[in-house]
Amino acid sequence: MPKSITINGDLIHDIPSFHEEINRIFMAEEDWKIGNSLDAFDDMLYGGFGIIKANESVQLHWLNSENSRKALGFELTQKYYSEKLKAVAYNKKIIEEKLSALEKGTGPTYFEILLEIISEHKNIHLNLY
Repeated sequence: MPKSITINGDLIHDIPSFHEEINRIFMAEEDWKIGNSLDAFDDMLYGGFGIIKANESVQLHWLNSENSRKALGFELTQKYYSEKLKAVAYNKKIIEEKLSALEKGTGPTYFEILLEIISEHKNIHLNLY
């Protein structure tokens, strides 16, 4: 039987609150938390630390996901990339390309990036509510 995990989308208003919710749910039994990065989120989903064991089957329920979709939408993503451009020089071209795609309507929002990351983990089955 798959492990059931629930994310509360009402608690997600921006990137830091997304990571607070993820740490609250996935890292509750650890004495440390994952950082505010997409790579850290992806690593956590592989399991081996936190609530997910390596390759464990998981039913992930994202309650009030539409609130999260709006909060982590276009404007937040545009700001996220703009701030990255100010702070990082080593991958500036990639960030510029992602920002351009977002602004043209062909690039994913932060919420959609999260969904893509989750979908890459075949042991995790996502249900949006």
